[in-house]
Formats: sequence, C-alpha cells, structure tokens
Amino acid sequence: MESIISLDKQYVANTYARFPVELVSGKGNILTDVNGKQYIDMGSGIGVTAFGIAEEAWMAAVTAQLGTLQHTSNLYYTQPCARLARLLCEKTGMKKVFFSNSGAEANECAIKAARKYSAEKKGADCYTVVTLVNSFHGRTLTTLSATGQDHFHKLFNPLTPGFVHVAAEDIEGLTKLVREEKIAGIMLECVQGEGGVVALSREFVRAAAELAASNDIPLIIDEVQTGNGRTGSLYAYMDYGITPDIVSTAKGLGGGLPIGATLLGEKVESVLGFGDHGSTYGGNPVCCAGALSVIERLDEAFLAQVREKSDYVFQELTGAKGIVSVTGKGLMIGIKTQRPAKEVVADCMEQGVLCLTAKDKVRLLPALNIPMDVLKKAVGVIKSACADIKE
Repeated sequence: MESIISLDKQYVANTYARFPVELVSGKGNILTDVNGKQYIDMGSGIGVTAFGIAEEAWMAAVTAQLGTLQHTSNLYYTQPCARLARLLCEKTGMKKVFFSNSGAEANECAIKAARKYSAEKKGADCYTVVTLVNSFHGRTLTTLSATGQDHFHKLFNPLTPGFVHVAAEDIEGLTKLVREEKIAGIMLECVQGEGGVVALSREFVRAAAELAASNDIPLIIDEVQTGNGRTGSLYAYMDYGITPDIVSTAKGLGGGLPIGATLLGEKVESVLGFGDHGSTYGGNPVCCAGALSVIERLDEAFLAQVREKSDYVFQELTGAKGIVSVTGKGLMIGIKTQRPAKEVVADCMEQGVLCLTAKDKVRLLPALNIPMDVLKKAVGVIKSACADIKE
C-alpha cells in the first residue's frame, strides 16, 4: 500500500512540520491512527473541534443541511446564515455579522471596518491600527503585518503599511501612540495564544477599552482562538467587563468546518456597505448549520463545566514536578516545562496523548466537552512526561 506520508511529502506544499502520525478516524476525544493506535486528543485541531470528533448532534445538523442545500452565492438568502447571525448578535449584543472562512479573513474584515469608520470620521490618513507585541492575527499579508512578532515578518517584506505594535500591559505606551499617531483601531487578543498562551490583565484590557472609547477609536477583540466557549465564557472579552466595537472569531465556531465571523457593534454596524466586502463561501449553509449546533449549546451550564475542567487542570499541573508555570484561561492552557516542550509533546504522543506547543510551552486545547475521566488520564500522562517519568 502506498504510504500516505510519502505521498504527502511529494505532493503537498512543505509548510507544516507534521508529526509522524497518520490519523484515519476518531470518535469523541479519541483519535485513531493507521496502525490502530489510539490517542487522547488534547489539541482539538488547534481549538477547532469544540465538541470532539464525529459528535452526534453536530453531525446531524451538518448532514441534514447537506441534504438540502450545500452552497449558494451571497446574492440569495439562506436560513442557516441568517439564524446564526441572529444567535451571535443575541448572545453578544453586537448588531451585524459578516461571515468568511477563517480567522485571518475575519481579522481582515475587522481591520477594513475599523479603517473605513475612522477614514470617514477623521480623514483618509487615519488608518494605523495598534496591535500588541507577541500577538498573532493570521497569515495573510495584512494580518501577518498586524501580528506583533518579527520572526513572522522576515521573509515577506514589504509588509502592509499601517500597523504599529506596543508591549502588552504598557498602557502608557498605548496612550502615547493614540496621542501622537492617527489611530484607526486598537486590536487585542485577551489571551495571546500563539504568543505563548498569556492572558492579558483585566486592568490593561479595561484601560485600553476606555482609551479607545474616549478617542472614538474602534476596539477590535480577536477571539479567533479564545472564542466560542474556549476560555470558559462565550467570548473571552466578557470576563473583562468591556464591550468591543468589533469581534473576530473562527476556529471552534464551526466545530470542524471552515467558518469565520466578524461581529460589528453599534459604532460600526453600518460602516460596510454594498460592495465594500465579500466572500464567495462566507455564510455557507453547511458551515453555518454546524456553527449553529455549536453556539446553541454554549449556555451557562455548559460553560461552568468548562471552567470546572480548567480548574482541575490548573490545580493538577501547577507546581508539579518539571513544570515551571501554567498560564492561560479556561481550556486554553500553556505549560512552561523544565524539559524542552517538544520533548514533552513527543513523550506524550508515545504514551497516547496528543498535545501542541506555543513558543516554548506545551499547549492544551482539548474539546470543551472532554469527559473528566479522559481528561484525568491525559493530565496524568502529561505530568509524567513533564517529570520525565515513563509509565
């Protein structure tokens, strides 16, 4: 039989440092490889399969839609798109939604909306967007330019102009930029995921929100990874007591299908008019049906369970042998280890647990509905790997 790994290496662009594992099936929180070995999935496709693999309610919603209408252009109305937009607005208080296919596209739309609002209010030369050092906003050329990590920029100059970066927690530096530059938007992740799973302080986020509001600057909160229940709230910003003007999200929204969403608040709800933006697949009926199945079930009782599981992981890992620190929020967790993170991940894989990395940390993003007994088993393996103990 032809090796899928060799086929991939021959024909797929070499942009991913893949693990030497060929996954063929899964159910719930268990993945199975081509050799029949099973793994506990602690990555959920980098925060995507919010309810695990082949989850019955999600599958039913998606397959029912597949049997009626899999796609139509945005020249026509479809029920799943409109219903999902209404549900997102009702749950957040936002006013309008633009649908796309990914987090990067959701952030592109957010940037465009902020720039158009500010250009109309303050002039065409008001286009600069502030993001944070260590942020990550996507891999398109513009969202890469928005990303505050130099190593992502090196091979792709010239970057899209109009972005400046300030250190997280530096409210004085942010205030100085707002005072001295023509700022069209302030863009934050409440938890910097790719930057090492680092949560921003409540004081900084609230101060940034107040600064944006007092200067009529759209505040963009990037919830691509943090959103849709991941941090134990529907959206992470809700824990900070702020109301953004624009929220971008993707990943867990579709439960495994590609969908992004840009939620527009009252300040900017009408800023994008006919022809200002578009997406061929945006609002796809099948993706929206999957997303409806996810968002409808993220009620307070479910989110309380996410927080309970989060508390367990933090309590078990904090101060454990070989673990320097545990950061993050909800089921978005970073583990600073004494051993190199890649070695820990490799050991976990050998013992049947799939983890991720973020910078120099082990990163955990399990499905939100992971059963507690499965979670406990995975945490036990992770603790052993961090302590360099083979079970």
